Amino acid sequence: MAFLGTGGAVPSARRNTASVLVARGGERLLFDCGEGTQRQMQRSLGLVQVDAIYFTHFHADHFLGLPGLLKTYDLTERERPLTIYGPRGLADLLKSLARVIGKVKYKLELVELEPGDVVARDGAEIRPFPVEHSVRGHGYALVEAERPGRFDPEAAKRLGVEEGPAFAALQRGESVDGAAGRVEPGEVMGEPRPGRTLAITGDTAPCHATVEAARGAELLVHDSSFAEEEAQRAADTGHSTAGQAAAVAREAGVKMLALVHVSSRYHVGKILEEARETFEPAVAPRDFDLVEIPFPERGEPTLVAKGARERGEGDSAGE
Repeated sequence: MAFLGTGGAVPSARRNTASVLVARGGERLLFDCGEGTQRQMQRSLGLVQVDAIYFTHFHADHFLGLPGLLKTYDLTERERPLTIYGPRGLADLLKSLARVIGKVKYKLELVELEPGDVVARDGAEIRPFPVEHSVRGHGYALVEAERPGRFDPEAAKRLGVEEGPAFAALQRGESVDGAAGRVEPGEVMGEPRPGRTLAITGDTAPCHATVEAARGAELLVHDSSFAEEEAQRAADTGHSTAGQAAAVAREAGVKMLALVHVSSRYHVGKILEEARETFEPAVAPRDFDLVEIPFPERGEPTLVAKGARERGEGDSAGE
């Protein structure tokens, strides 16, 4: 995951408005598109041809980068379709922006989602969940499917399975002929391996829906707009303090918490210190940082400072 914008509603010299890019396999998924998102891409990974855009809600600091990005795609001869997802109101928003964007030559599809809907991706699902903000909004959980266990070729050979197509068939879950009869996949395949889970809240007060959506996730990206001294302001505006985000992460049992949407009034060290009092594996990514998320059996998520800039155009943005 590449953090393109980690600041609050008012951008600063170091923190842009909300946007994160998730890369898994050949997919590039953009979550929110605050003002300047395409410039943030150009300053790091290059102009990424995203496969889909997911909006958490329709406050300006989360969508103002969309017209420029869509128009730039058009001017650079994008051909493949682009799907944009978001809560109810997405179609009205794009209708309002139509004069700014103009007509684009590639196919643009809009999909309004409700909590409980599921968007199927390659080997994963994206599940919107309700959050508690001042307007209608979603968080999103990206949940990968369980993967087959490891194949043991030596065990297959001992059972008399010929190397080649039969090996592939066993890995697909099919039985094949062996020296003493049929060989079942369970005889040569290890236990199924879990996929990864990533949850992104957008703007929200702490809520049970986030806990459930992020349960056991490798990474939770959570609104951390305020310090504890302004807990009442956070409640009044539908945001979270760093400590509240940390409490959600602890209850959900995630492996790492990433604090974002940090108000420009705070030094990030203060926010991070408050979160770590409750949940030690908290980080506060800066713009252009990465979080690499390996498969569970390969280790823990890792924050890579300035990783998006070091990767450069055309390279992986995260997982």
